[in-house]
Amino acid sequence: MTFDRQYMTMALDLAKKGCGFTSPNPMVGAVVVRNGRVVGKGYHEIVGGFHAEVNAIDDARGQAVGATLYVTLEPCNHTGRTPPCTEKIISSGIRRVVTAMEDPNPAVTGGGNRYLKQMGVEVLVGVCEEEAKHLNAAFIKHVRTRRPFVVLKSAATLDGRIAAATGDARWVTNALSRHYVHRLRHAVDAVMVGIGTVKADNPSLTTRLPGLVNGRKWRDPVRIILDSRLSIDPEAVVLTQRSSSPTLLVTGDLTGVPGLMEKKEALLNKGAQFLQAPVKDGRIDLSALMDRLGAMDITSLLIEGGAAVAGSALADNIVDRVMMFFASKLYGGDNGVPITRGTGPALMAHSTHLKNIEVKRFGDDVMIKGDIEEEAPGDKG
Repeated sequence: MTFDRQYMTMALDLAKKGCGFTSPNPMVGAVVVRNGRVVGKGYHEIVGGFHAEVNAIDDARGQAVGATLYVTLEPCNHTGRTPPCTEKIISSGIRRVVTAMEDPNPAVTGGGNRYLKQMGVEVLVGVCEEEAKHLNAAFIKHVRTRRPFVVLKSAATLDGRIAAATGDARWVTNALSRHYVHRLRHAVDAVMVGIGTVKADNPSLTTRLPGLVNGRKWRDPVRIILDSRLSIDPEAVVLTQRSSSPTLLVTGDLTGVPGLMEKKEALLNKGAQFLQAPVKDGRIDLSALMDRLGAMDITSLLIEGGAAVAGSALADNIVDRVMMFFASKLYGGDNGVPITRGTGPALMAHSTHLKNIEVKRFGDDVMIKGDIEEEAPGDKG
């Protein structure tokens, strides 16, 4: 089992190389081991490309006969964009397959492993399972619920202010933290802010990193702007910059908006796309919006909006993970912009609780990451 974990950890590290390129497919890595020696390695490099198992077996160059295949997700036994990986495994002569986790899709869970067993291949499931599930949390949620995995990110001073009273927020955190956020943008399918952030900061919401990642250009996320009354300036940076990904304007019912047709035409000429969503209490219903984004195969969403959007996201229970960056500075007043706006619970025990806490330093900044608990301790019993 010790060696199984060692090789599966290697496969997980390979899987991470597909980050940002495989959605809506999962990140998967594979290693072929024969007589205690790694003879083949591969990962799912890009959506539509060969799966990790195929790449690893091909890399083994005929040395897979009698070998063990370590793969981070159950091999597929159905034809999608590519043929079934189970057939490749059987024809290669592999005698043992170790998988980290079963396929989370209820329609196919266990099917690949069962078929391999029927064909005489030894199968072991569950090695490094939690690590594999954490890596593909977005894929797992989307395939089970058809909704995106949502990460709420904020950058604040130690006393909880994301901007000064004037709206100035450049820069709360340091360059190292901002660099990491650009890597997050590459990793997710979409980034979302409210129209207030666009008007105040005029952000680009792109992935601005030098060089290449695993031989490919860094990927821009789809930019989602919550703009219920379509008040965005057609000259906003998110509409005028060069980017490989679109800007999606989420509006409510625009009946009665002055000059609507002319403004829509101007925005369409800028390449903007539109999505109408229900409005609740004067704001976009984020829960309903998640259903629509999931149907568009957006599997992961990074919320970078201001206090109102952050508060709404928590109130609508759409957040799966929180990432809070705290700068080593104090704003020193109660008139700055808080991390969230809205009405909180009457009791502290009913606050949103986090689990799986991780703490990371970026120079003098500190990032606290945690997953939302489905049920807060104060609500139990």
